Amino acid sequence: MKKIIYILIVALMINMSACTDDFVELNTNPNQITDQSLRQDFNNVGAFYPPMLKNLFGHQIEHNLSHDSWVRHLATPTPFVGGINNTTYYIRWNTYWNRIYNQIMSPSSRVIKIAAANDYPVFVEWAKLIQILGMSRLTAYHGPVIFTKYGEEPAKYDSEPVLYTAFFQRLDEIQAVFNANVDYAGLANFDASYEGKIPKWNKLINSMRLRLAIRISKVNPTLAKTEGEKALAEPGGLIESNADNFLVSLYGDVFPPVTISFGWGDTRMSASMESILIGYKDPRISKFFDPATDASLYPDHPEYPYKGIRNGAFLEAKGDRLSFSNISSDFKKVENRRYFTAAETHFLKAEAALRGWQGAGTAKENYEAGVSSSFEDWGAGGAATYLQDSASLPINYSDPKEASGKNDFETRISNTIAWDETASNEIKLEKIMTQKWINAYTNSIEPWVDHRRTGYPKLPFNARNDSGSEWGVIPADEFLKRQVFLNSQRENNKASVDEATGFLGGPDLISTRLWWDTGGPNF
Repeated sequence: MKKIIYILIVALMINMSACTDDFVELNTNPNQITDQSLRQDFNNVGAFYPPMLKNLFGHQIEHNLSHDSWVRHLATPTPFVGGINNTTYYIRWNTYWNRIYNQIMSPSSRVIKIAAANDYPVFVEWAKLIQILGMSRLTAYHGPVIFTKYGEEPAKYDSEPVLYTAFFQRLDEIQAVFNANVDYAGLANFDASYEGKIPKWNKLINSMRLRLAIRISKVNPTLAKTEGEKALAEPGGLIESNADNFLVSLYGDVFPPVTISFGWGDTRMSASMESILIGYKDPRISKFFDPATDASLYPDHPEYPYKGIRNGAFLEAKGDRLSFSNISSDFKKVENRRYFTAAETHFLKAEAALRGWQGAGTAKENYEAGVSSSFEDWGAGGAATYLQDSASLPINYSDPKEASGKNDFETRISNTIAWDETASNEIKLEKIMTQKWINAYTNSIEPWVDHRRTGYPKLPFNARNDSGSEWGVIPADEFLKRQVFLNSQRENNKASVDEATGFLGGPDLISTRLWWDTGGPNF
């Protein structure tokens, strides 16, 4: 039914594409879509929302060949552009900005005007929430972005402190309207995630507030604690059950990594996933990946028939590693993508507990609830046994296709799974972040944020590092820190980009840390 609705609203979008705020008056031909018929059941605004939600996620060059690789979830067997590309820290592609502005910020700004003119306040705030869902991801790439002054000329960037303050203030405004309209049913035909149920959206708002509060907890602990505790105390609650997970519909399309992996052969399991999942004897491995198709690839762990590719590897021919583990064939059947899950909420609460935030509960209880929720969400069994494992460690990696050993690595992780109440907060945080990293497979922006701000998990460095003065030098024992501003912005909005570079506190390079990425100890 949702697919049929989507087809209908796409048709409406095409019909509306030439509209302005004042719709063109149509004649009364009964076969035409009239202004009145568009307004029936909110079709004049609802048609905008599914495409916006769908574009929260990118595709190959925006996600798979960027943070999927930088945070070591997936790796490519393909030596794109002579093997020198984003995955080896030389920037070739930088397009998520265009997706967010063209497919979310532009249509959302337009629909806000239409909804306001028609006195649809819930639709207005829903569009504003989708803006935050998208912009909170885009700022994780670049740092300063154009948000509070979007639509003005010249288009000026917000510094990150201004941006996060605006996020929190707008979440307040959105929630106030949602709380006043908890029984509102107008969203239902356009909401494949929560069927228009406002209490479910409120849980997402609270969970987003907690996510963003944790993100800034090192750089602005006072604001983070205030906002985090507000989220924890909200009567509407958080996403703490998998039944409340925020899933974004594919609206009948194929899951993009399926095309990238099975269609194009351009992505495979990462060596880090092999190291961590096999070392920890993690049952989720079979939910994430298919076995390798060549039994000679894994002589060191024949009981686990999986093989991954090192990120930033030295590659020669694409065909060398196509027999390595593909993503699970089960993804061919999925109908949505994970944006926010109960497991993430529990891991956020676990970190909040370590930071002493009121209402967070205990770190141990939340850590174990996060792992259990993740196992349930991914359809894996054995969580209770897994959580008791105080001995298993990630394994070292050997690339059977590179005899020189230059793609091999020794694991940097010496932390086990089982909770240890006597351990330091750093050790506890490493456990939380490692499990959060595993759970976030297929939604790698957040673990990329976590890895930069905490240093966990202790992932291997790039084998091949092609960074240089053009985009910024990444030391051999460090990781890429951000995406640079777009060349089109540098050329056409130079004064604003120069100001935004000043907000960064460093040059517009991939080596410059974002505001919340302070480095150093976490406590």
